[in-house]
Amino acid sequence: MGAGVVQKQRGGGRGRGRRRPAAMSEINVTPFVDVMLVLLIIFMVAAPMMTVGVPVELPETAATALPQEEQEPLTITLTADGQVLLMANETPEADLVTKLRAIATERNDDKIFLRADGSVPYERVAQVMGALNAGGFRKIGLVTEQGGPRLDGSGN
Repeated sequence: MGAGVVQKQRGGGRGRGRRRPAAMSEINVTPFVDVMLVLLIIFMVAAPMMTVGVPVELPETAATALPQEEQEPLTITLTADGQVLLMANETPEADLVTKLRAIATERNDDKIFLRADGSVPYERVAQVMGALNAGGFRKIGLVTEQGGPRLDGSGN
């Protein structure tokens, strides 16, 4: 942000003595815009990296994605090694139902998403679904990857 000096000529360049140059009163916004664009690019690149997730190999299905919610979705994750995670926090199985009941009283939606590794036995998934139901969540969405096999024989 610099101010420059503008020379003014009056009377065809002839004048008595030296006149004092007038100060430029305009602000140069180009450096400010450059800095803002650089910051915008940095945040656009860094924002997707800030989402923390638990690595889970989700099974692939032909189901379509659900519409986005206005409230942050609540997720339960079953990992391949048997851990149960409420959002990103490991939760003991004995405390799962009580924590879910406490959360259900604060939320205005009884929807929850269940992410289970493909190697987890179905019996284990069903047990966790029962705990979710007992915790007050009646709408359970199973999270899968898109692009899996279709059962109607039409391929992917």
